[in-house]
Amino acid sequence: MIAAIIAAEVAFWVLLLGGLALRYLARARRLSTLVLAAVPLVDLALLILVAVDVTRGAPPTRPHALAALYLGITIAFGHHIIQRTDAWFRYRFASGPKPLKAPKGSTAEVRAIWREWFRVVLAAAIGATCLFVMIALEGWHLPASVDDATTHPYWAILLLLPIITAVWFLAGPAFAGRGDPTRDRQPKAARTE
Repeated sequence: MIAAIIAAEVAFWVLLLGGLALRYLARARRLSTLVLAAVPLVDLALLILVAVDVTRGAPPTRPHALAALYLGITIAFGHHIIQRTDAWFRYRFASGPKPLKAPKGSTAEVRAIWREWFRVVLAAAIGATCLFVMIALEGWHLPASVDDATTHPYWAILLLLPIITAVWFLAGPAFAGRGDPTRDRQPKAARTE
């Protein structure tokens, strides 16, 4: 299953960079649109692979749990990653505007920090949902203790998700403040998050 997760990550980047190369280097816009539209199919293939493995009675493993987490991350962050990579590609290979970050301490930067954290929350929610489905397919059971939960691959990841989300909150939006509107001086079209 680890190989499937690695293959999914490699396929994501190959399709993304291939689609953008077709768009900006080969000027094949229609073909690039088809290739970029195939990016979500990688997640679907991984989801099907894990579902088939679990429904066939495969014992719960950490790679199964990591596949659920990977799915949540790619769904929550995938569109944003594609947009940022597209902006960079357009700038680097098609004379597009330079992708700019929001100025340090600006309200735009604070909004970007909050949006990123909400993506983390969404990724955790999707991953947790997938893990609960996998637990249900396995024959739903609640662990008797925290020690019991930490030894089960699905429950162990479920216990980690709120911790990761809380740490990300403390490292990001918790102390970001409100931002200084006087530092918002970039044109909106050129700004990236």
